This record gives sequence, structure tokens and C-alpha cells, in this order.
Amino acid sequence: MKEQSLKSHAQYVPGYHYITSFFVLAVLILSILFVVKQGSEQLLLGVILLFVSASLLGIFWYARVFALKAQDRAIRAEENFRYFVLTGKPLPSSLRMSQIIALRFASNEEYLVLVDRAVAEKLPSKEIKAAILSWRPDYHRA
Repeated sequence: MKEQSLKSHAQYVPGYHYITSFFVLAVLILSILFVVKQGSEQLLLGVILLFVSASLLGIFWYARVFALKAQDRAIRAEENFRYFVLTGKPLPSSLRMSQIIALRFASNEEYLVLVDRAVAEKLPSKEIKAAILSWRPDYHRA
């Protein structure tokens, strides 16, 4: 895998993010066009196609959302453990999930300073990531 940094840490899976999303949207649009063009002649088939395409869209959306929520829980647990190992205390409860996600990229040397800054200054995730000098890559994201 290529080395990660602030500019290259975002991960896209072309088969999912581009190809599958295109097909799901195409099926939805084509099913809407089918219902509009066919009218009452094949209304039942059109409604079935709409339900199937709406279901595909829901599956596509929630498959990603559920994977990200599970990943967020794992990141929270990992970062809480990491902070506990370094300090003997749990991660501050005032940190938002987006801040914790950003902090995971910080090396151990700068982690505690960035946690304190994130809490005190309520730093958004983009600023946390920009403040990281020694990037700690995460190659196991969903």
C-alpha cells in the first residue's frame, strides 16, 4: 500500500464507490422512467421495479453506514486503550467521534499533546489531522 499522509489517507474502493453506486442509481432512474413511460399498462411491474431499486439503494447505503459504525466503535476502543496505556486514564469523554478518528493518525509522541489540544480548543478533525507531524497510517479501514 502507498504511504499515507494528510493528502493521501482517504480510501475509495472503485468497485463500490463508483461502479456499484452508478449501477444502483441507474437502476433507480430506469425504473422511474419505466413507470412514467408505461403508465397503467404495466403498473404492477413498474411498482415492483421501483421497490426493488429502492431496496437496492437502501442496501447499498446501509451496508456502508453499518460498516463505518462498526469501524468507529473499534477505533474508539483502540484509541481509548491507547490513551489508557499512555496515561493510565480513559480517553476524555468530551472528545467527539470525529476527533477520535482524526487522532488515530497521530504518532504516540504527539498523541497526548493533540488530545489535550483537541479537548481544550475543540479542534475539528481537519485541524487535528493537519497538526500531525508524524503520520501513523491506518491500512485496515473499511
